[in-house]
This record gives sequence, C-alpha cells and structure tokens, in this order.
Amino acid sequence: MKLRIKYEKTGVLRFIGHLDVMRLFQKAIRRAKLDVAYSKGFSPHQIISFAAPMPLGMTSEGEYFDGDFESVTSTEDMINRFNATLPDGVKVHDIVILDEGAKPSMSVVTASDYYIYKNEECENDYLNKLIASIDTFSLEPKIEILKKTKTKEEISDIKPAIYKLEARPEGIYMLLASGSALNLKPELVIEALCKFSGVEYNRYDYMVHRLETYMGEKDNLKSLIEAGKRF
Repeated sequence: MKLRIKYEKTGVLRFIGHLDVMRLFQKAIRRAKLDVAYSKGFSPHQIISFAAPMPLGMTSEGEYFDGDFESVTSTEDMINRFNATLPDGVKVHDIVILDEGAKPSMSVVTASDYYIYKNEECENDYLNKLIASIDTFSLEPKIEILKKTKTKEEISDIKPAIYKLEARPEGIYMLLASGSALNLKPELVIEALCKFSGVEYNRYDYMVHRLETYMGEKDNLKSLIEAGKRF
C-alpha cells in the first residue's frame, strides 16, 4: 500500500537539510513501529520518496513524501504515532492512501505557493517598497534575470513561471511553477522585484514560507494530498 504523508517544517528546523529530513523520517517510522516496506537485496532500505525538497532556511506547511507500507492502521492513528516521535518543528498533518499505480509525488509536482515576509533579525526594511511595486512589476512583458549554473550564465525570462503575484498584509504571496518541467525559486522572483524596485537584494532580508505543493495544470491545480483518501 502506498501512502502520501503531508507535514510541516518550521522553526529552527528550517536549518536542517533535505538528507537530514529523510533520516529524521526514517528514524520516526522505526520508532513509531509503522509497517513500512523495504527494498530487496543486499542492503534493504525503506521505500520512501520526497516531493520537491525544500531549500535550507525555508519553512513550510505543505511538504510531502510517499511511502510503501506492508500494512496500515488508520489515518488518525498513524498521524498520532508519527507526531509522538517527531521533534518540535516537524509535524505530520495528514496521511492518505493512494490508488494502485499512482505516480510518485516527485513526478507530479507542477506548482508551489509561498508567503514572503520580513526577517525581523535584519535591519533592512524594503518590503513595503516591494509590495508597492507589485502591480506595475506584474505588467512587465518580460521579467528577465541572470541565471547561473556550474557551467554557464544566461538571461532567462521567468514571467511564464509566475502564475500569481499579490500583495498581502505585511507580505507577498506568489504561486510559482515547480517541478521537473518548469521550476522557479521564490528567491529569484524576490531578486527580480528588488531590481525593479531599485533596492539592493539580500536573500537574508526576507523569510520564505511554502504554503502548499500542487499537481495538475496551471488553471486546475490540486494539492498533492487530494490524490488519495483517508482510511
């Protein structure tokens, strides 16, 4: 049986990387005595896979991983058993069972939305200026940035990957393409907005919080948890 687990990662645990999150859940599954399935072969490992790993420093309430289990109890019981073993800052919110043949979460992700707000530990306070620029920024025919990779630098138009950009109380909401086909990091949108607004960009001036991770087409997005049902 394949399950999809939705969880949050907040507080100081935003500073632990993706590999540490994987190990954390592997240990939590063992401590909670959940009947996870293992791979065959010389070195068996738990059959779990994560969707859209979150960058270091970001918080989220819409993270997911899939796992194969030999047997299950109930959604409520498994949530409680998970949360009894997890540290502060990581909490399981929901668990659903997927239909046989369902695609892994990592392969169906198409979008994520975020809330951007001021980092109170930083002195710079440009957020209000950025918020005031959103409407005119969104009217630009192109939003070009310099993308850097290990081998090259190139100018890229990121506007097609910005599905929604709105001012919110004391912050900015953005819905962006996310996944293997088209992927845009929120930091790149903030950087482009800073340049447009005439302020110096500093990644640490802002906090990034992921709200949800989605699958489906741009005009018909559904959260990953909607692929299954509670049990």
